[in-house]
Amino acid sequence: MSNQTETMPKTRISPADILKKIFVRLGILPFLLLIAVIVFASLSDNFLTGRNLMNVLRQSVYLTIVSMGQMLALLTGGFDLSVGTILALTSVVGATVMASVYAAMPDAIWLAIILGCLAGIAAGTFIGVFNGVGVAFFGVSPFMMSLGMASVGFGLALFLTGGTPVYGMPEAFGNIFGFGTLFGIHAPIYAAVLIALLLYFYLYRTKSGRYFYAVGGNIKAAKLSGISTRKTLLMTYILCALMAALAGMLLTARLDTGEANIGASMPLQSIAACVIAGVSLRGGVGRLENVILGAIFIGLVQNGMNLARMESYLQTVVLGSLLILAVIADQVRLRYVASLKD
Repeated sequence: MSNQTETMPKTRISPADILKKIFVRLGILPFLLLIAVIVFASLSDNFLTGRNLMNVLRQSVYLTIVSMGQMLALLTGGFDLSVGTILALTSVVGATVMASVYAAMPDAIWLAIILGCLAGIAAGTFIGVFNGVGVAFFGVSPFMMSLGMASVGFGLALFLTGGTPVYGMPEAFGNIFGFGTLFGIHAPIYAAVLIALLLYFYLYRTKSGRYFYAVGGNIKAAKLSGISTRKTLLMTYILCALMAALAGMLLTARLDTGEANIGASMPLQSIAACVIAGVSLRGGVGRLENVILGAIFIGLVQNGMNLARMESYLQTVVLGSLLILAVIADQVRLRYVASLKD
């Protein structure tokens, strides 16, 4: 036996094979991250400073929260194009209720903040209920359902405000939830970490969390296994909308106004963050921690382009190109995985 082992020819592993294995295991994100750091660090001396990296983290918070919700939709084989509208509607309704209560009872600051947040989050989550019912019970494609609700929500936000920003919220709301810090870390970062921990526990430590992967992997098999696929799909879009609504209230606190035109780029950016992080557009594949890194990567690229003084129109071109590149990389990766199985 030992002689046979000694006489067996040694297989040489080339650097290309090592890169291929890394690509199959980790996806395209590590390669893009390395390229982005090298390019932007060469363009700006401020890019890799601690202050700028903390700024990237703070700016990425809202996209990170929305992307975590978008990941749930992608896991079940769909996606949610209404997340941008949910941010806008949440912001408008939350700010309007908060400003109205504060104007009627100037001493009841916390009552105004709580009622405003509840109203805004409820309005945003309501969009998710419609999305979930349409997809789960009426068989409407996620593309058409979420696109239609995006139009409905945007129209409602403009109708409520007439296109003008909503002012008059208590200063404490912005000071605490928008600009507040604890140990030098901004309050929205704590909120994102808490949401990520709760979602991680739900996805990987509960039975219903595994259902998202089962439904996206093979919905017929999931149904035959006794999983309530309709309930899972309904929960998917409600949770996706809930997280977008939470991001909407945090962004409202940061802006200190209710805006009907915020979040327009969120659908593209959140899908790009998920796909770059290895979440499959076919459903059933994706890790939460990778999605968080994917959202931070998008924030890093935007920050680098700002430091390089790239125009906003060109930034949109770059983000769209990254999404296409990520989709192509996903296809190539699937072929590599299939070839390794053969």
